[in-house]
Amino acid sequence: MTTRGRPTVTRQDATQRTVTTPDGRHLAVETSGAPDGPAVFLLHGTPGSRSGPRPRGIVVYRLGVHLVCYDRPGYGDSDRHEGRRVADAAADVAAIADDLGIERFAVVGRSGGGPHALACAALLPDRVTRAAVLVGLAPAGAPDLDWYAGMAETNVEDFGQADDDLAELTLNLKVRAEEARRDPMTLLEFLRPQLPDEDIRVVDDIAIRRLLTDMYSEALRHGPEGWIDDVLAIRRGWGFDLGAIRAEVRLWHGEQDRFSPVEHSHWLASRIPSAEVQVQAGAAHFGAVEILPQTLTWLATADLATSPQL
Repeated sequence: MTTRGRPTVTRQDATQRTVTTPDGRHLAVETSGAPDGPAVFLLHGTPGSRSGPRPRGIVVYRLGVHLVCYDRPGYGDSDRHEGRRVADAAADVAAIADDLGIERFAVVGRSGGGPHALACAALLPDRVTRAAVLVGLAPAGAPDLDWYAGMAETNVEDFGQADDDLAELTLNLKVRAEEARRDPMTLLEFLRPQLPDEDIRVVDDIAIRRLLTDMYSEALRHGPEGWIDDVLAIRRGWGFDLGAIRAEVRLWHGEQDRFSPVEHSHWLASRIPSAEVQVQAGAAHFGAVEILPQTLTWLATADLATSPQL
């Protein structure tokens, strides 16, 4: 592994480092698991951070996966990239992979990270081995899709303001981010009335709730800029062609999802040549946390299949 970035710092079972992009921005990166195993980039949700819910480092190690997480620009310790598009994630992931000495890798995006994972698959075809999207979203203005149908009121309001009232969106997310910085549980409590029973079961698990609140605290501790930029990027042109994706893609969705309705995955599957859809009954948005270990195993399998046989 190369060490061209800033010095690494080990915290618990993960290694922290800062990577400098070609345009001079700094990205906060965390790696865990098996350093010599197939690399998988996990792209967090909205809002989110590199510390988002995932298996413990020892579990990732036993899966044989080298897991790479990072804060998208404006979140946590990553510099803001104002006006960024979804497509810009590909260049950031490539910069991190270069810094870590990783040539080929898989990607998985959860919720708001889903479009960004697809950007990597479309724009880095020689490097991405497989891609997975868990409870992802389709592009705004997708033909033959009622984008807001079945979506929770909070998301309808935020994404609608991204289109019509940027000042109001900025104010609302600033208020929510400030409350979450003081007490990250307020964000979960804000969402709770809109959660189906399938999600309440997940977030009421003490360990998962702690992971979620830690993620929100880290994501928003410097402000809501990453959150604002994510919402804007998702609702604006993504900057790449879904039809250009050649890697195998798995789209997983909980049937009862109210934050990114399952119809979004069905629409994506109709536009991505190599996509398969898995819809799970009895699961909703936060079910993506529980399905992640199985997804990591599937993603790593592609790399193992192409490795030289001894």
